Amino acid sequence: MPHCNKQMISFFLTTKCNLRCVYCYNSEERAEVEEKTLSLEIAKAGIDEFFSNNKSRHIRFYGPGEPTMEFDLMCKIVEYAKEKYEYTTVEIQTNGAFIPKVRKWILENLNIVWVSFDGTPDIQNAQRPLGDKLAPSAPLIEENVKWLIANRGNRNLMVGARVTMTDLNVNLQIEMVDYFNDLGIKYIWTDPIFPEVKKRPVCEDTDREAMFHIDLEAYVKNFIEAYRYTKTKGVFYGSFLTCNFDGEAKTNCRACTPVPHLTPDGYVSACDLAEFGESHNHMDCFIYGKWNEQNKKFTYFEDKIIALQNRKGDNITHCQNCEVKLHCGGYCLGEIVNETGKLDGQKLDTCRAIITLYKELGVCDTYDYMHP
Repeated sequence: MPHCNKQMISFFLTTKCNLRCVYCYNSEERAEVEEKTLSLEIAKAGIDEFFSNNKSRHIRFYGPGEPTMEFDLMCKIVEYAKEKYEYTTVEIQTNGAFIPKVRKWILENLNIVWVSFDGTPDIQNAQRPLGDKLAPSAPLIEENVKWLIANRGNRNLMVGARVTMTDLNVNLQIEMVDYFNDLGIKYIWTDPIFPEVKKRPVCEDTDREAMFHIDLEAYVKNFIEAYRYTKTKGVFYGSFLTCNFDGEAKTNCRACTPVPHLTPDGYVSACDLAEFGESHNHMDCFIYGKWNEQNKKFTYFEDKIIALQNRKGDNITHCQNCEVKLHCGGYCLGEIVNETGKLDGQKLDTCRAIITLYKELGVCDTYDYMHP
């Protein structure tokens, strides 16, 4: 099933975060804005509008900070959605650094938990330290993951890992799989690191590009080995580069639908990388709506919606004759715009990596859990 079929409403709850990840893609953006939290009124209105126009009953919590830092707000949003709309399911992408009260609620109320987790403790602690003191985060994350898995019983709850791949872990993918498997994690999605979102696209800021490096050839080689290894372990191992290998996709992801991602400052974004409306800069193309405080409704920008919907493999010159066009869809639009400044831009090295993966792995079975 193509990744763009993952229809849901996402809530960017807060700018607050309790980790200090060395590669954070929005740390400068968050540092430059006043601390913000999504309004419950806007969240409820977003649920009502999205569910009234879409068959999906799926909601999701995401950045720009750590969602569980606004725990009470998250509880109220879930309570509202489940009481008003039958069969609502809930997903979160979290750093996993939460207290027992939060994990108990997660156990009882959520369906899909993706923990941002970069592998063995040495790598996790180096890349994702805890708090201003940069303390090790691995012990707390391990404890919470193992507790959720051990106590879920027959609940409809999946706990998986979403891994940022860097030069530290790119050659240790099999070791990482073994580590996660020992913790009880059976679903793993990996994402090659990408440059931070700042005021200008990366093509105008070469120093920023150099700061975020990964050897994609090494990533692909080691991913293929780990992918085949996991087949013998009963573990799912996926790559953001292969998120459409289980079906045909005219577009890469939900940004081109678009589906709503409600920002802390009251806007509607199409993409996880465009998390603020007021300071969107070169990511402006993703800000396709805004909450109107006067009439208590969302106002939408139709020209932006049309531009996003037209971003298809068939309309991108460099995709026309690509053998993987129907199993890629032009790659991640957020990364493309952030790095090239254009809706039809290209990450050539990533294209080569996707083609290599497709030649080696081909079309695969439908994913049980789509990429976060």
